[in-house]
Parts: sequence; C-alpha cells; structure tokens
Amino acid sequence: MSASVFLISTLFNLYLMVVILRLWLQLVRADFYNPLSQFVVKATHPVVGPMRRIIPSLGRFDTATFVFAIIVSFAKLAALSFLFGSGLNNPLAVLLLSVVDVIKEAFSLVFWVLILRAILSWVSQGQNPVEYVLHQLTEPFLAPIRKVLPPIGGLDLSVLVAIIALQFIQLLLQDTFGLY
Repeated sequence: MSASVFLISTLFNLYLMVVILRLWLQLVRADFYNPLSQFVVKATHPVVGPMRRIIPSLGRFDTATFVFAIIVSFAKLAALSFLFGSGLNNPLAVLLLSVVDVIKEAFSLVFWVLILRAILSWVSQGQNPVEYVLHQLTEPFLAPIRKVLPPIGGLDLSVLVAIIALQFIQLLLQDTFGLY
C-alpha cells in the first residue's frame, strides 16, 4: 500500500509542480522562448488553454492555471482517499485541503529552485538556458535581500537567507494553522 501511495503522490506532485511553475513563469514574465518554459507550457496547455477561454485572468495572475493546480491537487487527494477506501466524504474539506496542498507544493518548488540555482552557480558558466530561467524566477526574491545584505568577499548569501526565510514561513504556517 505504501508503494502505491508513494507512486500516486509523486506523480501528482511532479505534475502539480509543473502547473505551479507555469503560473510562476507567467507572474515573473520569464522568457517564453526558453526550452524550460516551452516544456512547461506544452505540458500544461492541453488543459489550461481551454480553461483560459472560460476563466479570465486577474491582471498578471493566471486564474485558470491556479484553478487547474487546485484540480490536480484535488485529484491527488481523491485518488489517495479512494485508495484507502474512504472515498470523498466531504468534498468541501478536500477542496480546502487541495488549496493548502497547492500552497505547500509552491513553497517546496521555490525551495528546490533556489537550491538548484545555488548549485548551478557553482558549476555553470552562465550559458545554460535553464539557469537563465531560474535567474528570472528567483531574482524577485533575491534582489531585495541583496540590497540589505551585500555580497561578503564575493560570496552571495541571498539564496541562503531566502531559504531560511522560506523555511521560517513554512514553520509559521504549520504552527499557526496546523498545516503540513
């Protein structure tokens, strides 16, 4: 049973991260022609494209993509509850848990993108298109930190500060609302 839970959770979470990444790419107006951006759009467009005709965006926030992320999370939670034989006793509670799950996965995605950017900064020469998109995604978080905390001896600590702040916010949410 635990292998099935692992497989279902992993597959849904990976696709949920792609959907959240699409939303994030649109919010920061990342390079649409980048190969990573193209993959994200191609992986989500069959569902998000038709949804965008029905659900309007709110400024730069793509509401259709956010609704699709909630639907993916809802499907994951429904599949797991059916696996345990409990079914959907309270769909409204599952919907609320889906929103919480999307927020949790968004924090997780930001964490891993920051880690990946830090690792790539050590080994890459700056010519990688994936690194360029990671820079576009994380710079709105890191630029304000760099204004307060300049590089120390050529070492940029902004990623470390952002990860600590992200972990603090996650723990604060967990303590406040009993989430995660």
